[in-house]
Amino acid sequence: MTHSAPADTPLLPNDLRPHLTPPARDWLDQALAEAAQGITPATELHLAEAARRCGPPHADTARILILQAAHPTPADLTRLYHRGTADERRAVLNALPLLVPGPEALPLIEDALRTNDTRLLTAALGPYAARHLSAHLWRHAILKCLFTGVPVAGVAQLAARAHGDAELTRMLADFAAERTAAGRPVPEDLHHVLALTDPEAAPPHPAHEGAAPHGKES
Repeated sequence: MTHSAPADTPLLPNDLRPHLTPPARDWLDQALAEAAQGITPATELHLAEAARRCGPPHADTARILILQAAHPTPADLTRLYHRGTADERRAVLNALPLLVPGPEALPLIEDALRTNDTRLLTAALGPYAARHLSAHLWRHAILKCLFTGVPVAGVAQLAARAHGDAELTRMLADFAAERTAAGRPVPEDLHHVLALTDPEAAPPHPAHEGAAPHGKES
Protein backbone atom coordinates (compact mmCIF):
# COMPACT_ATOMS: atom_id res chain seq x y z
CA MET A 1 0.00 0.00 0.00
CA THR A 2 1.23 3.47 -0.83
CA HIS A 3 2.06 5.51 2.24
CA SER A 4 0.16 8.77 2.49
CA ALA A 5 -0.71 11.44 5.03
CA PRO A 6 -2.80 14.58 5.02
CA ALA A 7 -1.01 17.27 3.02
CA ASP A 8 -1.15 19.73 5.92
CA THR A 9 0.26 17.28 8.50
CA PRO A 10 4.06 17.34 8.96
CA LEU A 11 5.71 14.19 7.69
CA LEU A 12 8.58 12.51 9.50
CA PRO A 13 11.24 10.30 7.92
CA ASN A 14 10.17 7.44 10.16
CA ASP A 15 6.78 7.52 8.45
CA LEU A 16 8.42 6.42 5.23
CA ARG A 17 11.43 4.30 6.28
CA PRO A 18 9.49 1.06 6.99
CA HIS A 19 8.33 1.07 3.37
CA LEU A 20 11.83 1.40 1.88
CA THR A 21 14.61 -1.05 1.14
CA PRO A 22 17.86 -0.61 3.11
CA PRO A 23 19.61 1.13 0.18
CA ALA A 24 16.64 3.47 -0.22
CA ARG A 25 16.69 4.27 3.51
CA ASP A 26 20.38 5.10 3.31
CA TRP A 27 19.75 7.31 0.30
CA LEU A 28 16.92 9.11 2.09
CA ASP A 29 19.06 9.76 5.15
CA GLN A 30 21.79 11.26 2.98
CA ALA A 31 19.28 13.33 0.97
CA LEU A 32 17.73 14.74 4.15
CA ALA A 33 21.13 15.56 5.66
CA GLU A 34 22.18 17.42 2.53
CA ALA A 35 18.80 19.15 2.26
CA ALA A 36 19.33 20.58 5.73
CA GLN A 37 21.96 22.83 4.11
CA GLY A 38 19.22 24.44 2.00
CA ILE A 39 18.28 24.22 -1.66
CA THR A 40 21.48 23.25 -3.46
CA PRO A 41 22.20 21.45 -6.74
CA ALA A 42 22.46 18.25 -4.70
CA THR A 43 19.00 18.82 -3.25
CA GLU A 44 17.57 19.39 -6.72
CA LEU A 45 19.19 16.15 -7.88
CA HIS A 46 17.66 14.26 -4.96
CA LEU A 47 14.23 15.62 -5.84
CA ALA A 48 14.69 14.46 -9.42
CA GLU A 49 15.85 10.94 -8.55
CA ALA A 50 13.41 10.20 -5.71
CA ALA A 51 11.28 7.83 -7.80
CA ARG A 52 14.28 5.81 -8.93
CA ARG A 53 15.74 5.64 -5.44
CA CYS A 54 12.60 5.07 -3.35
CA GLY A 55 10.20 3.64 -5.90
CA PRO A 56 7.36 5.52 -7.63
CA PRO A 57 4.77 4.80 -4.89
CA HIS A 58 6.94 6.59 -2.30
CA ALA A 59 8.47 9.33 -4.44
CA ASP A 60 5.99 12.06 -3.49
CA THR A 61 6.51 11.46 0.21
CA ALA A 62 10.30 11.39 -0.19
CA ARG A 63 10.25 14.66 -2.13
CA ILE A 64 8.05 16.35 0.46
CA LEU A 65 10.36 15.20 3.25
CA ILE A 66 13.35 16.61 1.36
CA LEU A 67 11.57 19.91 0.81
CA GLN A 68 10.65 20.12 4.50
CA ALA A 69 14.26 19.49 5.49
CA ALA A 70 15.49 22.22 3.14
CA HIS A 71 13.15 24.95 4.46
CA PRO A 72 12.81 26.56 1.02
CA THR A 73 11.58 30.10 0.55
CA PRO A 74 8.64 30.82 -1.78
CA ALA A 75 11.23 31.94 -4.35
CA ASP A 76 13.02 28.58 -4.01
CA LEU A 77 9.75 26.72 -4.48
CA THR A 78 8.90 28.79 -7.54
CA ARG A 79 12.24 27.94 -9.13
CA LEU A 80 11.91 24.24 -8.29
CA TYR A 81 8.36 24.14 -9.62
CA HIS A 82 9.14 25.74 -12.96
CA ARG A 83 12.33 23.72 -13.49
CA GLY A 84 10.85 20.41 -12.38
CA THR A 85 9.04 17.59 -14.11
CA ALA A 86 5.30 17.14 -13.63
CA ASP A 87 6.01 14.74 -10.76
CA GLU A 88 8.32 17.24 -9.08
CA ARG A 89 5.77 20.01 -9.58
CA ARG A 90 3.13 17.88 -7.95
CA ALA A 91 5.37 17.35 -4.93
CA VAL A 92 5.93 21.10 -4.61
CA LEU A 93 2.18 21.72 -4.73
CA ASN A 94 1.52 19.04 -2.12
CA ALA A 95 4.20 20.50 0.14
CA LEU A 96 2.89 24.09 0.06
CA PRO A 97 0.63 23.85 3.14
CA LEU A 98 3.59 22.54 5.12
CA LEU A 99 6.04 25.18 3.93
CA VAL A 100 4.26 28.46 3.16
CA PRO A 101 1.87 29.88 5.78
CA GLY A 102 0.71 32.81 3.69
CA PRO A 103 -0.53 33.35 0.12
CA GLU A 104 2.91 34.00 -1.41
CA ALA A 105 2.87 30.73 -3.37
CA LEU A 106 -0.53 31.26 -4.98
CA PRO A 107 1.05 31.87 -8.43
CA LEU A 108 2.09 28.20 -8.42
CA ILE A 109 -1.48 27.10 -7.70
CA GLU A 110 -2.77 29.38 -10.45
CA ASP A 111 -0.22 27.99 -12.91
CA ALA A 112 -1.22 24.41 -12.14
CA LEU A 113 -4.90 25.27 -12.58
CA ARG A 114 -4.16 26.52 -16.09
CA THR A 115 -2.78 23.15 -17.16
CA ASN A 116 -4.68 20.14 -18.41
CA ASP A 117 -2.56 17.73 -16.34
CA THR A 118 -5.15 16.15 -14.06
CA ARG A 119 -2.47 15.17 -11.52
CA LEU A 120 -1.44 18.81 -11.15
CA LEU A 121 -5.06 19.96 -10.96
CA THR A 122 -5.69 17.51 -8.13
CA ALA A 123 -2.57 18.61 -6.23
CA ALA A 124 -3.38 22.28 -6.77
CA LEU A 125 -6.74 21.96 -5.02
CA GLY A 126 -5.34 20.77 -1.72
CA PRO A 127 -5.32 22.53 1.67
CA TYR A 128 -3.19 25.45 0.46
CA ALA A 129 -5.72 26.46 -2.18
CA ALA A 130 -8.56 25.88 0.26
CA ARG A 131 -7.02 28.48 2.58
CA HIS A 132 -5.80 31.06 0.11
CA LEU A 133 -7.34 30.78 -3.37
CA SER A 134 -9.87 33.50 -4.16
CA ALA A 135 -13.50 32.50 -4.50
CA HIS A 136 -13.52 33.50 -8.18
CA LEU A 137 -10.56 31.29 -9.10
CA TRP A 138 -11.74 28.47 -6.83
CA ARG A 139 -15.15 28.34 -8.54
CA HIS A 140 -13.54 28.17 -11.97
CA ALA A 141 -11.22 25.44 -10.71
CA ILE A 142 -14.23 23.37 -9.66
CA LEU A 143 -15.72 23.77 -13.13
CA LYS A 144 -12.42 22.71 -14.66
CA CYS A 145 -12.47 19.58 -12.50
CA LEU A 146 -15.93 18.77 -13.82
CA PHE A 147 -14.82 19.44 -17.40
CA THR A 148 -11.63 17.37 -17.21
CA GLY A 149 -13.00 14.54 -15.07
CA VAL A 150 -10.92 15.25 -11.96
CA PRO A 151 -12.90 13.79 -9.03
CA VAL A 152 -14.09 16.55 -6.72
CA ALA A 153 -13.72 14.19 -3.76
CA GLY A 154 -10.05 15.21 -3.70
CA VAL A 155 -10.79 18.94 -3.37
CA ALA A 156 -9.82 20.13 0.11
CA GLN A 157 -12.63 21.80 2.10
CA LEU A 158 -15.04 21.37 -0.80
CA ALA A 159 -18.14 21.32 1.38
CA ALA A 160 -17.07 24.31 3.46
CA ARG A 161 -16.26 26.48 0.47
CA ALA A 162 -19.28 25.45 -1.59
CA HIS A 163 -21.84 25.85 1.20
CA GLY A 164 -24.27 28.66 0.41
CA ASP A 165 -22.25 29.88 -2.60
CA ALA A 166 -24.97 31.31 -4.84
CA GLU A 167 -22.53 32.25 -7.60
CA LEU A 168 -21.20 28.71 -7.75
CA THR A 169 -24.79 27.46 -7.90
CA ARG A 170 -25.42 29.68 -10.93
CA MET A 171 -22.23 28.58 -12.66
CA LEU A 172 -23.02 24.91 -12.11
CA ALA A 173 -26.55 25.34 -13.43
CA ASP A 174 -25.24 27.12 -16.54
CA PHE A 175 -22.65 24.40 -17.11
CA ALA A 176 -25.29 21.68 -16.77
CA ALA A 177 -27.61 23.49 -19.18
CA GLU A 178 -24.83 23.83 -21.75
CA ARG A 179 -23.99 20.13 -21.52
CA THR A 180 -27.64 19.13 -21.83
CA ALA A 181 -28.21 21.44 -24.82
CA ALA A 182 -25.19 19.89 -26.54
CA GLY A 183 -26.50 16.38 -25.90
CA ARG A 184 -23.64 15.59 -23.54
CA PRO A 185 -24.00 13.95 -20.14
CA VAL A 186 -23.88 16.04 -16.98
CA PRO A 187 -21.11 14.76 -14.65
CA GLU A 188 -22.35 13.08 -11.49
CA ASP A 189 -19.92 15.21 -9.51
CA LEU A 190 -21.81 18.31 -10.65
CA HIS A 191 -24.93 17.16 -8.84
CA HIS A 192 -22.84 16.46 -5.75
CA VAL A 193 -21.29 19.95 -5.71
CA LEU A 194 -24.64 21.54 -6.48
CA ALA A 195 -26.15 19.88 -3.42
CA LEU A 196 -23.31 21.25 -1.30
CA THR A 197 -24.11 24.82 -2.36
CA ASP A 198 -27.60 24.61 -0.83
CA PRO A 199 -27.73 27.27 1.91
CA GLU A 200 -30.46 25.28 3.69
CA ALA A 201 -28.22 22.24 4.06
CA ALA A 202 -26.41 21.74 7.34
CA PRO A 203 -22.96 23.36 7.13
CA PRO A 204 -20.03 20.95 7.31
CA HIS A 205 -18.64 20.22 10.75
CA PRO A 206 -15.31 22.03 11.32
CA ALA A 207 -13.70 18.78 12.49
CA HIS A 208 -14.33 17.30 9.07
CA GLU A 209 -13.46 20.30 6.96
CA GLY A 210 -10.48 21.83 8.73
CA ALA A 211 -9.80 25.53 9.06
CA ALA A 212 -12.27 28.13 7.89
CA PRO A 213 -12.06 28.70 4.13
CA HIS A 214 -11.47 31.88 2.22
CA GLY A 215 -14.48 34.18 2.17
CA LYS A 216 -17.01 33.82 -0.63
CA GLU A 217 -16.51 37.20 -2.23
CA SER A 218 -18.03 37.82 -5.64
